[in-house]
Order: sequence, then structure tokens, then C-alpha cells
Amino acid sequence: MSVWLPTSPCTPEACTGHEGRTASVPHAVLRLVAAVALILLGILGAPPVRLLPAGPRHVVVRAWSAALVRAFGIRITVLGNPGPDGGRLVVANHISWLDIPLVAAVLPCRMLAKSDIRGWPVLGRLAGGAGTLFIERDRIRALPATVEAVTRALLAGDRVTVYPEGSTWCGRARGTFRRAAFQSALDARVPVQPVRLAYLGSDGKPAGAPAFVGDDPLTTSLWRIARSRGVRAEVRLLPRIPPGRYADRRDLAAAAQRAVAAADPAPPALPGIPGQPTPPSATDKDRAKRPAASVHQ
Repeated sequence: MSVWLPTSPCTPEACTGHEGRTASVPHAVLRLVAAVALILLGILGAPPVRLLPAGPRHVVVRAWSAALVRAFGIRITVLGNPGPDGGRLVVANHISWLDIPLVAAVLPCRMLAKSDIRGWPVLGRLAGGAGTLFIERDRIRALPATVEAVTRALLAGDRVTVYPEGSTWCGRARGTFRRAAFQSALDARVPVQPVRLAYLGSDGKPAGAPAFVGDDPLTTSLWRIARSRGVRAEVRLLPRIPPGRYADRRDLAAAAQRAVAAADPAPPALPGIPGQPTPPSATDKDRAKRPAASVHQ
């Protein structure tokens, strides 16, 4: 693995435990069957849906994505207003593969995802059919072409979602927002929409089951989520950062990261995981609240 690639210290052993109630095995199997049926329906329906005008297409995508998340027994709470349509760069913290349908259930958009996903059974084909933009994380020379592709999509009026931490974190700890993707927003002169994602248990604390970290196999993650109960996904849409507020991608990335961090209550510490965030300072909170005036490095 290249040394420049972002990594997370989170591991399945430390981060993915589920402390709440669990679903019975037959119930979990039914959830997986429902999810697979929805995914197959999505693969078959993607070509005609992409031919629809933006409004009806977004309605269908939102309904399908929400149904997929709920098929796993996860309720969705949305805080904030998505605002008007139009090109924008949506940036969110990254916890799970579930983040993709979760964001699409609120803000249908094209995703920037690692190229490995193209090889995933069934899900890879679905991602390709949905217009996902892929990035080759282990080829730094491919990064300028990826930034250019995202810029073109934004100029065409598409919303593009990126996860600038560059790797998944458990939700109790967070990574640094890499700045390269923010160059696309600067070049296309579109707003940046920070989004805070959280998966919470019945006690209101971060839930471990949805976290997809480290070398966790996809099949293990699917089964763990299907067995969990009482998990709620929260999507917090934060104030957009308008074009022109920041001229440098480093400053724009830092501003988006502050906004996401300020919207998140201080997470409980996890033993053995370095680099955990500290509660945002009053200055950071003030900056995140000021009215408006750039995945990898």
C-alpha cells in the first residue's frame, strides 16, 4: 500500500461491537433477502431511471435508497434543509458502505468511490449504473484526472458526494479531510455542502454495528448490520459554503471539516485508538456558525 494513502486506526475488534438488542437469525435473513431484492431491482431499473428528468429521477433515487437502508432495520432522521438543486460538492464523514445509500436517500447525487468497489459482487454493478465516479486510490498520478472528472460533473449541474477522510472511521473517531477533491468545487465555482453522518443506538450513543473499518469483510458487515436492532442513522445537512468564500482548497477543506466536527457532540473515547478528535473549541464553533462570504491530498 502506498504511504500517501489515508488510513484509519479503527479496527473491527475495537469498533464494531453491538451492545443493544439483536434480531433473530430468521429476521436477519429476511432483511438480507429484502436488501438483495432491492439491489437487483436497482440494477435493472438504473438505465431507464437515468433517462428521467432530474426531478422525477431524484424522487425515485431517494425512495429506493431510503428503502435499502430501512431494509436493514435502520431508521433515518434528517436534520437541516437540502436547499435548491444545482451543482454542489457534498462532503461527509465516512463510517460505512451504508453511507452511500444514506446520503442518496436525502441528496441524490453522483458518488466518488474507490475503484475497488467496481469489483464488488452486485454492488459494484449497481454503483457503476448509478453514475459513480471512481478513483484509483493507489495511483497518485491518476488524481488530477479524477479532480477534472468531478469538476466536469459539477459544471454539468450534478451534485457529487465525496468522503474526504479517504477511509472509513468508526464514528467515535474522525480523520482529516483531504483537500484534493475540494479543488473541483473551486474550479467549478459551486457551493460545498458539509454533511455530518452518525449511526446511533437506542441509548443515543454511536452504534458500532454499521462501522465498516479495517479489514472487515463485506459479508461480515452485512450480517452484523442485519442482526442489529435499534440503530438510527442521522443525516445532518449543514449550511453550505458558497463559492468565493475561500480561494485555497486547504482552507476550504479545513472549513468543511470544522463544520462537521462542530455539529458532532464530543464522542466517547475508544481505548487503543489514537488520533481521536477533541471537542471543538469555542472559536471553531463560532467559525462554523458564521454566515457565508477544496478526498486525497
